[in-house]
Amino acid sequence: MRIGNRHYTRAEVLERVGSIRQLGGVRRCILDDGRSKGVTAFEVDTGAGFRFTVLPDRGLDISSASFRGTNLVHLTQNGEAHPAFYEPQGLGWLRTFFAGLLTTCGLTYLGPPGQDGEEILGLHGRATTTPARQVCDLSRWEGDEYVLEVTGIIEESHLFGDKIRLTRTISTRMGSRSLTIRDVAENFGYRTAPFHILYHVNAGFPLLDACSYLVLSPCESEACDAHSAAGMEQMRIFTAPIPGFEEENFLHRMYPGPDGWATAAMVNPELEGGLALYVRFDARALPLLNEWKMMGQGDYVVGVEPCNAPCENRAILREQGRLPFLEPGETRELNLEIGVLQGAEEIERLVKQAE
Repeated sequence: MRIGNRHYTRAEVLERVGSIRQLGGVRRCILDDGRSKGVTAFEVDTGAGFRFTVLPDRGLDISSASFRGTNLVHLTQNGEAHPAFYEPQGLGWLRTFFAGLLTTCGLTYLGPPGQDGEEILGLHGRATTTPARQVCDLSRWEGDEYVLEVTGIIEESHLFGDKIRLTRTISTRMGSRSLTIRDVAENFGYRTAPFHILYHVNAGFPLLDACSYLVLSPCESEACDAHSAAGMEQMRIFTAPIPGFEEENFLHRMYPGPDGWATAAMVNPELEGGLALYVRFDARALPLLNEWKMMGQGDYVVGVEPCNAPCENRAILREQGRLPFLEPGETRELNLEIGVLQGAEEIERLVKQAE
């Protein structure tokens, strides 16, 4: 285990502590205020300054995240609202959207509201407002490393309809500045079902500021609408909050490295000697990245969003032949890593890797 600038064996650690909680760990709690009342949370502390909050009642998504006391993400005015407040119609999803380090969109649809056949679809799907079941804290020693791990199952299903199960495992290690997400999606029904997923990672102030910029390695990029097209030249650079700013969206088809993984990062070169929040993901399962640029006052956020299909209404993707499906019994694995880089040297290495 790495603690500070030194590696310790398990035996050396256990000689020095009464409880592993001296160094970090996973603490379960229940939120107890306002619309968050009753929401279960796992507070994860890696002992290396990297802390984040996993919400089993919100699809095992991740709300707050910080590094050495510096916030990394945008948190909306909604807070970590209980899923009972979810409004599926139209844009009602925005009333319970907390943003945070990860909000999952899907599982059978996402994107703008609209109608697909006889089904009326709201914004971005039900995944983030679906409580997980069989939730476990599986933190444990593995040799000389202490693994922090939370797992559970999220299901989107209904009688006579599609049935998608997502088994999610979020893990990190004591002394680490990153986490991994392993999702295994399964069609446990008896008919072909759409499977559309987007990982909504939301950088916020002070990481996001006028000097910040986005690092990524796309092989092609496009604006998602005419309004966004006017901002294509500035899509990777950001400003201070702008009164009346209208959101912009860009779709990047990512260029994977030799291992099949792609990388994107929000970099602030002036914060804490240089700080970056990066996302690495398996581009074989998640070939696209949606960029959501919102420079508005109070709503000041950039979404870095790996996805398996464009952020578009299901009916349109179906018509275009771009809607992903899972056959009965079929499974699909999706993997991501989210972490922090500090200092000019680490950031420069990331930039070169992306280039």
